[in-house]
Amino acid sequence: MKPLAVGDPHTWGATVCEGGVNFALAAPGAQAVDLCLYEADALTERSRWAMQSSAQGVWHGLASGARVGDLYGFRVHGPWNPTQGQRFNPAKLVLDPCAKEVVGHYAGQDLFLAHDRSDPTRPDARDNGALAFKARVVAPLAPPRALAAPADPARRVIYELNVKSFTALHPDIPPELRGSYAGLAHPAALAHLAQLGVNCVSLMPVAMRADEPRLLALGLTNHWGYNPLAWNAVEPRYASARPGANARQELRDLIDALHAQDIEVLLDVVYNHTAESDEWGPCFHLRGIDNASYYRLQREDASRYENWSGCGNCLDLNQPIVLRTVMDSLRYWVEQFGVDGFRFDLAPILARGRAADAQRFDAGSAFLMALAQDPVLRRCALVAEPWDIGPEGYQLGRFPPGWLEWNDRFRDALRAFWLHAEGLGPLATRLAGSADLFAPSRGAGASVNFVCAHDGFTLRDLVSHDHRHNETNGEHNRDGHGHNLSRNHGVEGPSDDPLVERNRAQAQRALLMCTLLARGTPMILAGDELGHSQGGNNNAYCQDNASTWIDWASVDWALCDDVARMLRLRQARAAFTAGHAWHPAGAPGTDGWTAHWLGPDGLPMQAGDWHAPSPRSLMLLLEPRSPCPAPDAQACLWLIHREPRPETFILPPGRWWRHLSSEGAPTEQALDREARLAGPALWLCSTEPLRSPIHPSETP
Repeated sequence: MKPLAVGDPHTWGATVCEGGVNFALAAPGAQAVDLCLYEADALTERSRWAMQSSAQGVWHGLASGARVGDLYGFRVHGPWNPTQGQRFNPAKLVLDPCAKEVVGHYAGQDLFLAHDRSDPTRPDARDNGALAFKARVVAPLAPPRALAAPADPARRVIYELNVKSFTALHPDIPPELRGSYAGLAHPAALAHLAQLGVNCVSLMPVAMRADEPRLLALGLTNHWGYNPLAWNAVEPRYASARPGANARQELRDLIDALHAQDIEVLLDVVYNHTAESDEWGPCFHLRGIDNASYYRLQREDASRYENWSGCGNCLDLNQPIVLRTVMDSLRYWVEQFGVDGFRFDLAPILARGRAADAQRFDAGSAFLMALAQDPVLRRCALVAEPWDIGPEGYQLGRFPPGWLEWNDRFRDALRAFWLHAEGLGPLATRLAGSADLFAPSRGAGASVNFVCAHDGFTLRDLVSHDHRHNETNGEHNRDGHGHNLSRNHGVEGPSDDPLVERNRAQAQRALLMCTLLARGTPMILAGDELGHSQGGNNNAYCQDNASTWIDWASVDWALCDDVARMLRLRQARAAFTAGHAWHPAGAPGTDGWTAHWLGPDGLPMQAGDWHAPSPRSLMLLLEPRSPCPAPDAQACLWLIHREPRPETFILPPGRWWRHLSSEGAPTEQALDREARLAGPALWLCSTEPLRSPIHPSETP
């Protein structure tokens, strides 16, 4: 075996350069590393080269005969001593963690194990070269298309979607494009987003994943994609069925197409764990490259992993090589694909400390500080899922300024009020911008307001089921959230009772109106505006089938029209756009709005009123201060009524126009001095009629 020529240890992965391809792999604990090049069949090893070592623990070399399209992997030599965290096994070909395109398929074969199944203290001597994943050398993409103008964070509306679920059954998308990146870029899909009025799409993971052995044994797959194999490689399962389709190029074309519609793109990224799972899992890459350097191992037993992710392992971003790997990956998505930001899965894991404080979240951690100073990434939208399952794992409101965070307290307050008639005070706090969590250093826009997300019930199922129905997941209905604050309105599951259906429809509209018009950054789950149901499955991560695919043939178009009306009202009235939390009269405010909380009688709410037994009705009057920085600012009025009986509201002085109602009223209406709401109901009003229709189908 010949040594490679000296390469560049500072550029990791495979980089096409003058004279060949430069390869570099960070493996500081290794004793030797071999580069293995494979034939196009991915089965036959073509050549093997010894890589050079550097003082920084990076193995590198310039392969003069390599070229774009070549397949490669590494064999890493070192000690096998699991009790010390060392799991080197050169019999296993390992994947480049910086791979940009990957060839191969994992079906749960035990040949991927680095340990001997009969004796885990010993390495498995079987060679898996023919079966193992290989990386492909690729050329850089052409420069991406940027947004015509940076999105206004105050007007951002996030739409969370899964590429396949959104497009798999769309009748106006050609069959060969359904379920693919190209399908989502099709004019029929883009038209829905534009007509709805969302301006930010959050794509669920599109990095290449591997399915868990348990799911494979059940004939299931990790449909959501939260089990990453290669952070920089585009998931090939979402490539179209067109001849010669390439997932990498199709994703780039999709992002360009969304940018052409002035829609931001966020990627949901998973840097907290990998698909290698726990100590019994397969060896794809990091475990065999340098297990102790990449993963967090238990102090009392280094043969085992910390499992704050619930997926078997956790990456250690305090290690420079791990931090560098993640930062390079993030920059790659921005520079090569043009993404505008990221949603970080289980984000506290990324910011946990080391040594004595390893179990503590640190807002000044290496990762968060690296992001804050990076000239490329500091311009991106950064969204945290602010919890994990480790000690002190709930960190809502504790991320640094500039970050947005999923606000599950908003979710729970709205569900408790509209579905169980509980918690008027918590509802008011969340509608006003969650100042208890994000003030004073962060504005209300830091709160990502949502009622439903991929993890949990869809909105339709939330109002149709008291209990989860996850039997098809193969875990005896024990998985998924058990406390959902859902309500079936009298019948579990589908119903043809007109009263049940009416109550469900009104609850959906009330929850959506609050989500889209409260202070903060609203987020809706794709399909919620269409009445999509998953049959009561609130953990459908492994259901790549008609239960998760949006059924465009059975869409609730009336609900969809109303959601479009809500979003147009949000953009038309300055009172609803994200800024600082609404402040009550007499309190200092910074964005020119005063909130008056009134009872149905029109009188100000008193401190004791918030704690009275079951207060369920009130008005919220939003008045522009003088001078108000928002041009053409009108006063707005919320009428909130959760009682089952009708209620008469005495409106504040002035002329009021009703724009939206949870009852689904189709047109605007001028109101008299009083308004009578049948229960439960929510109205949104302002002092002037809108100057233009808030839905394209309306006429002035």
